[in-house]
Amino acid sequence: MPRLPHTVEIAKRPPKTWGQTLQAIAFGFVFNFACLMINICQFGLLPLRFLPNPRANALYDAAIRNSKGAFGALLVLMCQWFAPTRLIITFERDGLGAFTQDELDDLVVRDKSGRVSALNLPQKAVLIANHQVYADWWYAWCLTYFMGTHRDVFIVLKKSLKWLPVIGWGMQFFNFIFLARSWAHDRVYLVKELITRHTSHRDTPLTFILYPEGTLYSKDTRPISKKFADKMGIPDAQYTLLPRSTGLHYSLRALSPRTPNLHLIDITVAYPGIPPFGYGQDYYTLRSVFFDRVPPPAVHMHIRRFAVAADVPIGDVSRADPGVLPSDPAALEVEVPEDERKVFDAWVRALWTEKDRLLDRFLATGSFSADPEKSPEVIVPLELRSQREVLDAFYIVPALVGYAYARIRRLVA
Repeated sequence: MPRLPHTVEIAKRPPKTWGQTLQAIAFGFVFNFACLMINICQFGLLPLRFLPNPRANALYDAAIRNSKGAFGALLVLMCQWFAPTRLIITFERDGLGAFTQDELDDLVVRDKSGRVSALNLPQKAVLIANHQVYADWWYAWCLTYFMGTHRDVFIVLKKSLKWLPVIGWGMQFFNFIFLARSWAHDRVYLVKELITRHTSHRDTPLTFILYPEGTLYSKDTRPISKKFADKMGIPDAQYTLLPRSTGLHYSLRALSPRTPNLHLIDITVAYPGIPPFGYGQDYYTLRSVFFDRVPPPAVHMHIRRFAVAADVPIGDVSRADPGVLPSDPAALEVEVPEDERKVFDAWVRALWTEKDRLLDRFLATGSFSADPEKSPEVIVPLELRSQREVLDAFYIVPALVGYAYARIRRLVA
């Protein structure tokens, strides 16, 4: 019996067909056109940022937030049109076991047809996950679309991506955080940027996405992780890399005093077709998923939520003033006592040990759920909620409004 395409390593798949070539061309045109539309509108809005008028500045912030939401909707639309898949989600209550069906009914919002249209997850959160493929961030942002926070996503990126045409420019408008990969410099910059983002958007949601492993689980990084585990005398992971807790720790310490309801959303992600000890990038790349139309038939996510102030051992943050942006973030946020750092590091490693156990279960059963009756799966099709939102994804309505405004001004002049 022929194997399904997603179960075959990319290097061993048959030569590309004309249909896949046309798919790649269509995807490239649609995606780049939408990104260009968003970017043009962002540049058109830029003068508002520099006007000495608070209302103009507020209008600029709101418009840029909407452009970020347009990009989030675009990611969902690209899945819907070019790489159909679905999220299969299981939930856990802060390590206390699975949700009951009644609790799930409160978490999940369905439309009249019974399709999942929204998820009632925390609106102020740091989202962490294991990292197997470059598409991880794509599907994480798609998840925030159903959380209702896709306009308020923040991601840490390499500084080298900052000036990429269109995409890099757009990420700058989105106020993403670009790091130089030098922790001596980055630690102060990260904390300062996080506090600035928060104090500028207190009344809006926040989803800050971090991958504590720092890089992909791969044949190159796996031996390095094992060597480090052996050196430190700590248990090695099988299906993940050992997490680097420092950036996450500093981020939570910066945000928690200023966000009393801040949550940590911990997600374990698995993709069908990857065998035990296989590497995700051998089966799923952005090119193979969207150009070759071989997406994962489903993206499995196991979600755990933690209230940061009550459930996460971030240490003593009482010196941080929640109402003030400190002139020297290093003085208040960055210097973490060694004993507090060790406690948090052990806590994060325990999370990753649990991820290993969950991934082992998934590889054996094809599901994160130990008991489908007690821990039912929630199936979320990666599709926009309505046809009207297609216009949002291309940012066409703001573009048309801007064009009409320019025409009216020209006629009046």
